[in-house]
Amino acid sequence: MSSVRKEIEELRKIIEQAKLGGGLEAIKKQHEQGKLTARERLELLFDEGKYVELDMLVTHRATEFGMSERKAYGDGVVTAFGRVNGRHVVAIAQDFTFMGGSVGEMHAAKIVKAMQIALSVGVPIVFLNDSGGARIQEGVDSLKGYGEIFYMNVMASGSVPQIAVIMGPCAGGAVYSPALMDFIIMVSKTSYMFITGPRVVKAALGEEVTEYELGGAEIHASKSGVAHFVARDDREAIEIVKKLLLYLPSNSLELPPRIDTGDDPFREEPYLNNIVPEDPSKPYNMYEIILRVFDRDTFFEVQKDFAKNAIIGFARLDGYSVCVVANNPMFYMGSLDIDSSDKIARFVRFCDAFNLPIITFVDTPGFLPGTAQEHRGIIRHGAKIVYAYAEATVPKLTVIVRKAYGGAYIAMGSRHLGADFVVAWPTAEIAVMGPEAAAEIIWRKQLQSVQDEEERKKLLQKLAEEYRAKLATPYFTASRGYIDAIIEPAQTRKVLVEALNLFITKRDVRFRPPKKHGLIPL
Repeated sequence: MSSVRKEIEELRKIIEQAKLGGGLEAIKKQHEQGKLTARERLELLFDEGKYVELDMLVTHRATEFGMSERKAYGDGVVTAFGRVNGRHVVAIAQDFTFMGGSVGEMHAAKIVKAMQIALSVGVPIVFLNDSGGARIQEGVDSLKGYGEIFYMNVMASGSVPQIAVIMGPCAGGAVYSPALMDFIIMVSKTSYMFITGPRVVKAALGEEVTEYELGGAEIHASKSGVAHFVARDDREAIEIVKKLLLYLPSNSLELPPRIDTGDDPFREEPYLNNIVPEDPSKPYNMYEIILRVFDRDTFFEVQKDFAKNAIIGFARLDGYSVCVVANNPMFYMGSLDIDSSDKIARFVRFCDAFNLPIITFVDTPGFLPGTAQEHRGIIRHGAKIVYAYAEATVPKLTVIVRKAYGGAYIAMGSRHLGADFVVAWPTAEIAVMGPEAAAEIIWRKQLQSVQDEEERKKLLQKLAEEYRAKLATPYFTASRGYIDAIIEPAQTRKVLVEALNLFITKRDVRFRPPKKHGLIPL
């Protein structure tokens, strides 16, 4: 055998050894826990399972506390690039089979290098997290590594999409890298995230709680809002990543990909003419509007189990990738609270960063009242929506479906915050406050003079209807030029299609005072 062939054979042996990570026994244990290995996950992510691995032969340099004997090629993380849906992506997959995927100096250096590559060429970053956290045997070198990863997360923010998939433990300082990324997908039953674990919680507060009760996928999807999606298993999590990437550009300098969905852009939906109840206090299903207006089978909801009084997600309109924001009158009558304000504001800022038009459907009676909301800072949180919409320079199209009262009317993509095209349905009510509340203030003395309770209620209803007909009507708002048109609900799709095709080439011509950056009320 020639020396060249011997070298090739030796290389193949090394590669096969490297692919074993922490060894066959550790791989078997990973599978028994219902988890795939790092490379199995990457094979599912990349088209045809093909990718180019980076730094396969890197090993740690630590020697203390038995580390000289504990070495594996790759140092517990696989970094690679390849194509997903035909477009380049850089992926990072932590390998739990070697030292629990713990982050040491070289492990972190591999991650940072991969992120630098993604940022330099302008492609998305997909980070498959499965790590026990900082490698305590490496001391401050591990912390330095985490700090450099966080720094790269911040540098990449708004430049390339960053998607984190939590596929195992993610605890302590490790949670801040996913938190700095754009979307977090968690796997039910096998993943969790928290700053301090159950033992610390018990010692500090005396609370008995499991890892999944403290920071499982369902908790973060419904209560904290940390998780944007929940998957049943590793395979479904990867499918969510691939679907999400279909709606996004590779970087902030590109437009999102346009796809021919085969749906008639000028399709009318007569059903929408009757969807809003005559009684303004009755709810209806906002999802039915969204599903009928946008290209069929393209709505992809984000954070569906968190702050359900607001709906956000991606969709396609005439093939264009767009962002959808809507109030949901099925919950709190569509009122805006702290959680829904954060949910909307963060999504609007993401969409603006990556050139995705924002289409808003409005039906909100205002910000949710009460001491709980006021004491927790609804003023500050509500201001985030105002800031996000005002700052956004992408095409902004707004449909006022029903209620649009007070500050919530302004916040939800109004003309006054820079919306490019605003239309209203004939059912729209636009005013400082609801007609009943307005009537009680305007005609307070007249109402107080009526002694009979039933008579007072009838008079209030009559005066409220008078206010609704004179000031809350969309025709009054249209007379001021604050909305561009009042449209038949059935024609909403084709009106938005025409508007989107006009504003898709929009240029921002507003004066912007010189400054380093604005200060969003975080």
